[in-house]
Amino acid sequence: MNERQIDLAHAVALGSIDDEDHQEVQELLDSEDPVLRAEFAEQAKDTKRALSTFATAAAVTPPPSLRARLLAAIAAQQPPVAS
Repeated sequence: MNERQIDLAHAVALGSIDDEDHQEVQELLDSEDPVLRAEFAEQAKDTKRALSTFATAAAVTPPPSLRARLLAAIAAQQPPVAS
């Protein structure tokens, strides 16, 4: 795989493919080269796995007061209900 194809696999893993890149990704997935298709799929899978591992490792438990503050903020912004 070339650098552009690796970048596209990363974008697929992030779910950030735009319309311009979508066609290029589709061509890779439709490629008659089974090695290229497999490498692309493996790169996207590896990237998703790495992102998941990083997200899990970086996760922090929010403070208990956050839920109450969020619910109060939401309640304060609700429009009046018509009767």
